[in-house]
Amino acid sequence: MSKQWSAATLAEAYHWACMSELQALKPGNVHIFADGHGMTIKDFFKSADATALLIAQENIGVGQRIYFAVEATQQAVALNTNLGLILLCAPLIYTALHANHQLSFAENLQATLAQLTIDDARLVAKAIVLAQPAGLGNVATHDVNDQPNVSLLALMVAAQGQDRIAWQYANAYQDILGFGLTQYTAAMSRWDNQAWATCALYLSFLAYQPDSHIVRKYGINVAAEVMVEAQALELEFNLSLNPKLVQKKLLAWDASLKSRNINPGTSADLTVACLLASCLV
Repeated sequence: MSKQWSAATLAEAYHWACMSELQALKPGNVHIFADGHGMTIKDFFKSADATALLIAQENIGVGQRIYFAVEATQQAVALNTNLGLILLCAPLIYTALHANHQLSFAENLQATLAQLTIDDARLVAKAIVLAQPAGLGNVATHDVNDQPNVSLLALMVAAQGQDRIAWQYANAYQDILGFGLTQYTAAMSRWDNQAWATCALYLSFLAYQPDSHIVRKYGINVAAEVMVEAQALELEFNLSLNPKLVQKKLLAWDASLKSRNINPGTSADLTVACLLASCLV
């Protein structure tokens, strides 16, 4: 059975997910321990504040949520701090607002994705162009620089081979509702600590598959190398009775990734979406 949510409580849940992700040590990304890639932690705080009410408002579609949130982010910080997480969170929030309470959240989410429209696709294409991310949509079919003439779901299906966020749309958020929630629940049970459980979740995504943001910027070989590095740290982290003992190694890897200008942004976006989903499911 799906829970009942209001726009206000969903805005709070989204904001909590964004802030919780920033409190966790996420090597290669911006977090409370270190800035990076020309962005500061304050940029991300401002982005969460600017988008929470817009992405959760009632009586608008998925595409509108995404465009309004990206537009607000550009006005607030003039940086692409959150496109990926907005793309992932908007369908989750829409689903929570419009759920058939006789169905599971996963079933309701599938219905949301199936009814995405051409207008949704056009608004998302505008949002992507506005945010100017590294490579999303640069494909031969349904490039976002051209006005789409297919639904948002079809647009994402076409892009799923290049981008793991698009893959979530095409595959009913399996990484998040399946793998991610399982990893996060286990980490919370193990340590009962939000920041360390979020760190574990992020490392799980990094170790699970090549980060598609890295793939787009540097190719599959570099992304695979980062994945192998993540696997070694994830194993040590998860075996530790006190994850703080691994903090020094995580910070050293964080510095190493940033010195190479490597930003595992997709894994961070999946982490935020999974934290939000943990509230909604």
